[in-house]
Amino acid sequence: MAVTVLMFILGFLFLIKGGDWFVDGATGIAHRFMLPELLIGATVVSIGTTLPEVMVSSQAALLHNSGISYGNAIGSVICNTSLIAALTIALKPAPVERDTLRFPTMMFFIAAAFYAINAYLLGTFSRITGLILLAMFLVYMVMTVRQMKAESDAEAEEAQEQAIPVEAGGRETPLRRYVMLLIVGAVLIAVGANLLVENGTKIAAALGVPDSVIGLTMVALGTSLPELVTAITSLAKGHGALSLGNVIGANIFNLVLVSGLAITISPFAVPAEKMLMGMNASLLVDIPVMFAVMAILTLPTLAKGELKRWQGILLLCIYAAFTVFQFIS
Repeated sequence: MAVTVLMFILGFLFLIKGGDWFVDGATGIAHRFMLPELLIGATVVSIGTTLPEVMVSSQAALLHNSGISYGNAIGSVICNTSLIAALTIALKPAPVERDTLRFPTMMFFIAAAFYAINAYLLGTFSRITGLILLAMFLVYMVMTVRQMKAESDAEAEEAQEQAIPVEAGGRETPLRRYVMLLIVGAVLIAVGANLLVENGTKIAAALGVPDSVIGLTMVALGTSLPELVTAITSLAKGHGALSLGNVIGANIFNLVLVSGLAITISPFAVPAEKMLMGMNASLLVDIPVMFAVMAILTLPTLAKGELKRWQGILLLCIYAAFTVFQFIS
């Protein structure tokens, strides 16, 4: 037990320091190339913070544990949106660039609709489904990189003086330093999250909690800790756009990269470990909640061009109710 506690504390420390370095590296790169922080958050930062989900779901797929693979992807989207983004919004609402947010939001709902069609109409996720999801990941990355280039070219002249980070002596900070901070931070985040997830899942399994519930709650929360650490660190450093971009980008990656890879490795049927009113509880609750929380986060924001505190509070209430439901139903 003493070793378990020690590993838990070590994982927590890794997450904190890794998140600090990761955000510094990401914002440094964004400023160096005069790119919007929201776009950096939706790509580079999201890939780094989604590494734990990729590792956990891929490992679960190799062991043919479909409940963990399935629950982790949906649960992480719900956790990212209704806990992590919600905390950021509730603490510090901020304006948002609607043009930058529009494409990631559209891409998420396209991927989520495709995912839902397979779950509701087919009841299974085939290898073809996995490959299509991975293809969506490639399309998203290509389109976002093009958007970054367009943004960079358009703003380069105007933003150059303000955007290039300099040290106290006036020298430009080497790019390799930001890249190193990004890489080392991502590694620390992944290792720290893994230490916490491993202990949490052992406890939940010992209590007899079903695999899909473990995936939707314990594993989803554990693998979303990098996003939480990044969100808190970004907020503390005044980079709210980076945090929002990270959450939305991570949600897309959870569906197209994490799920796509797990399904391609080991296709599976929709787990039916829990029933509610004679129906599969996942189809009745989990997937609809995933759509609902993303709609609450993005649609009012796209309409008004700013985040409101009521969105954060409502999302936090939904997350609390969803978590309680998973354990008492």
